[in-house]
Amino acid sequence: MADYDLAIIGGGLSGTSLARDAAGRGLRVILFEQGDLGGAASAATSRLIHGDLAVLEQWRFFRVRRALAEREIWLRTAPHLVRPMRFAIPAHADERTLLQLRSSLWLYDRLAPATRLPPSQTIDVTHHPIGNALKRPFGTAFEYSDCLVDDTRLVVLNALDAAARGAAIRTGARCVRVERTDVWRLAVVDRGHRQVVTSRALANASGGWTAIVAETILRLPPPKLIARQIGQIVVPRLFDTDNVYVFQHGDGRLIYASPLEREFTLVGSVAHAFTGDPAIVALDVRDVAYLCEAINRFLRRPIHPSDVIMTMSGVNLVPRGGRPDALVTLQASRGKAPLITMFGGDVTSSRRRAERAISNLVPFYPMSPPWTANAPLPGGDFAWERFDAEVDAARERWRFLTEPEAQRLVAAYGTRLVEVIGQAKSRADLGERFGQDLTAVEVRYLMKQEWARFPDDILWRRSKLGLAMPANDREALARFMTAQSRLSP
Repeated sequence: MADYDLAIIGGGLSGTSLARDAAGRGLRVILFEQGDLGGAASAATSRLIHGDLAVLEQWRFFRVRRALAEREIWLRTAPHLVRPMRFAIPAHADERTLLQLRSSLWLYDRLAPATRLPPSQTIDVTHHPIGNALKRPFGTAFEYSDCLVDDTRLVVLNALDAAARGAAIRTGARCVRVERTDVWRLAVVDRGHRQVVTSRALANASGGWTAIVAETILRLPPPKLIARQIGQIVVPRLFDTDNVYVFQHGDGRLIYASPLEREFTLVGSVAHAFTGDPAIVALDVRDVAYLCEAINRFLRRPIHPSDVIMTMSGVNLVPRGGRPDALVTLQASRGKAPLITMFGGDVTSSRRRAERAISNLVPFYPMSPPWTANAPLPGGDFAWERFDAEVDAARERWRFLTEPEAQRLVAAYGTRLVEVIGQAKSRADLGERFGQDLTAVEVRYLMKQEWARFPDDILWRRSKLGLAMPANDREALARFMTAQSRLSP
């Protein structure tokens, strides 16, 4: 008998979504990630949960409708991670006409399922806060509803829920060789120790490494895929409103500028073909200049490449010559254990892709029906409209928290915040402080419960606190985590 029903290679959004879905259906699951959860392209997304207006313009109505249905599911199941936002598109005389924009957004509203999000509307930006950051020739903008998500915490909470349902999550574990018969035998180097694991099915969810893993580890013909680099830039905060701005560049692309960690703005995305090692992908200076140029067509205060604080970039995959949404494949034959390959796609559709992929295994062994559309992620057992009420409740219980601190903590942990802070009565009970927000209590929780091993795991994937943390505090955090690791059995 095999050790597991499903082994997964890759701990990004695809891999953890598969693990969560499969574990919740009663399968014995193990996931191997050679680095940290969400450490590659999953940490470089646009953070959008949306139907995608660009896809709507391609007349792909059913795809937009499915994505908008997923938006509602995310609002219901992850209200701490997924935040409703108002998106603003300033009208530009050289781009889409007012009629085109108005018609597209009218259709966008109609394709959405029943929702409590407000519909689109026309804004006179000369008398509205949205216009404060814009150049004066702009007099009209269109405002509509969509959502932003904390992408890397979504990955971690998928893994956390999978583990709570019995999945084994192994970070720092690299699959180096497999053998395929009626079961899979995987040779894995787990933090320096070699072990062999058997599984009835295998999922290759290694992101930008999908073809490499297929060819070098699975020893199978690599799938015919096109690698695309997707990148964003982070700059100091560009506007005072909480809107997401959608700018029309001269080539017709839509560029998004969204608030990030109160003091910053995320601008993106730019995408093009990629060749090379996904581990060392970096945004080209021409891409940085392109995003700055797109923003400068609209904003009163220009930005330059020298203003960029950091770039975020990852490699995504699409089928060569196939449908761009055909991102899940199943390979199985008599005497050969099943192989799922899941790659590419956006954050919005990740849950549905995983559900589809695991359902492909139904002919091979019995399992429970799909369930993730109605089950909240850890900490998400409240209505999204009650987010502010959850923040108020946290401040009432832990009176030493400031409002920004409570907002960050509730956005990260939701109703699980009590497991992080516990019975702390004062700020001193939280222990040593690293930067403005991070405390020893939170670090211990992340190391014990969320697989954080190194400072970057906390500063860039369990949070984005690395954007504002001084170097000396990072060094103090590294020393603290090293000491905590030595104390662990």
